[in-house]
Amino acid sequence: MDFLTDSVIDLARSVRAGELSARDLVGHALTTIDRLNPSIGAFLALDPETAMAEAAALDQRQARGDDVGPLAGIPLGVKDLEDAAGLPTSNGSVAMPGAERATVDSVLVARLRRAGAIVVGKTNTPEHGWTAQTFNARFETTRNPWNVSRTPGGSSGGSAAAIASGMVPLATGSDGGGSLRIPSALCGLSGFKPSIGRVPGGGPQWPGWPHLSCKGPMAWRTRDLVAALDAVVGPEPTDLRSLPSPVSPWLESVGPVGTVPAPTRIVWSPTLGYASVDSEILDICRRAIERLAGLGATVEERADIFPTDPARAWLTQVTAYDVRTFESIRDTAAWQTVTPELRDQIEALERHLTVAGLVRAIDAAHVFNLRLVEVFAHADLLITPTVGGQTPVCGRPGTIDGVEDPRWVSFTYPFNMTGSPAGTVCVGRTADGMPVGLQLIGPQHGDVSVLVAMAALEDAIGFDDRPVL
Repeated sequence: MDFLTDSVIDLARSVRAGELSARDLVGHALTTIDRLNPSIGAFLALDPETAMAEAAALDQRQARGDDVGPLAGIPLGVKDLEDAAGLPTSNGSVAMPGAERATVDSVLVARLRRAGAIVVGKTNTPEHGWTAQTFNARFETTRNPWNVSRTPGGSSGGSAAAIASGMVPLATGSDGGGSLRIPSALCGLSGFKPSIGRVPGGGPQWPGWPHLSCKGPMAWRTRDLVAALDAVVGPEPTDLRSLPSPVSPWLESVGPVGTVPAPTRIVWSPTLGYASVDSEILDICRRAIERLAGLGATVEERADIFPTDPARAWLTQVTAYDVRTFESIRDTAAWQTVTPELRDQIEALERHLTVAGLVRAIDAAHVFNLRLVEVFAHADLLITPTVGGQTPVCGRPGTIDGVEDPRWVSFTYPFNMTGSPAGTVCVGRTADGMPVGLQLIGPQHGDVSVLVAMAALEDAIGFDDRPVL
C-alpha cells in the first residue's frame, strides 16, 4: 500500500471488495503522518482514536454487505478553514482561533464522510487563507515534499503537502484566488477549482469570500478528483449559489486511461496580457502545448486575453471581506497578533476602499467574463501557466528569471472573479526538480470539459514522478 502510487479509486474498490480494510488504510495514514509530518508540517491536529473507530465501523458494515460508499475507507485531510466534527477549526489564527472543537461537519466534509471517507486530521493554512504560502503564527510552516526548503504554496498548502508526501490520498481545499491550483501545481498534483456553486458551501456560517471562493477535493490525479467530486457536487439549500446536480456522474465522461479525447480547439496565452513568466517555466509549458498540438489540437496563441491586470479589482473584494472577518477585533489587542503582512495589507488597502469602489470591483468581473465569452466562442479551452515564478524558498517570493517578484502568482485570480472552472496538470519539472503546472480554463459551468481535458493531458504527458522522502 502506497498513497503516492495507489489511486483513490482502486483503494476504495479494494475496501468494498474486502481485499483491504478501512483500518488498513487509516492505520497506514496515521503511521505515515507520524513519520513524515515533523519535517513537512502538513497536519496540525489529529484524532487517531476516532478515525480508527470509524474505520472499524465501516469494516463491520462492509462485512454485512452494506454499501460503504464510493470512497470507502479513504483517509481524508481537512483544510483548517472548514469544520470537521470533533476537531478544532483555528483558521491558522492566533487572533481569532474559532471554536475549540467543531460540533458539525462542513457541507463538503459531511458529503465526503457519507461517501465513505474517514477524517484523520486538519491540514495547515495561512491565517484565514490570505496568501500563496502556508505559514502562520499558530503552527509551523508547511514545507514542500519535493524540497523541504521550498513552500508547497497556499492557501491549501497543508492539504497539497499531505498528499504529495503520501500521508493521505485525499484532502479538502478551497480557492479564492488560486488556493487549490497554486499548491497543486507546486506539489505536482492535478488540482481543480470548480465553478462557483458546483461544490456547495452553506451551513450556519456566512461564506468567507462569497463572490470569489469555492471548495473542492484534492488528490494526485484527475480521475481521483472526479470520483470525489461525484460524491459532493449538487444543490444545498443553505448555499445561495449552489448549482443543480449533474445529469450523470462525471467519471462516466472522463473514462479510463487512454480513452479520453484531447481538446480540439485551444487558446494558449503565455501572459494573459499582463503577467510575467519565468523562461524555464514557459519552455516547459510550451512543450506541453506542442504535445497537445501533436494529438490534433488546433492552437491559437493570444497575449491579449484581459485589457488590464485584474489584481486591483480582486484585491478590493478581498480587502472588503477581510475587513468583515476581523471587524470584531480591530479595536483590541488581538489585532496586533494578526500576521503582520496580512494586517498591513488590510490597513493599506482599506484606506482607499469605498462602497462605489467595491461595486466597481464586482462589476469588473462582468467585463473580464465578456472577454472569456469571446475566447470560448472560438475555443474549447484557454490554457496558461499555472504559476509564473519558480517555487519559492519558504518565506520568500518566487523568482522570475532569477529575480524575486511578488507577482509570481498572477495567473489564477482572474478566474475566481469570473467563477470559471479551472484546473492544473503537472507537465514537467524545472532543473532544480520542482514541479511545473499548466492551467486549463473552461467556459461558464464547463467543469466536465476541463476535467476531461485534464485527464487527456495527464494521459499524454504521463508524469509519474514522486518525491523521494
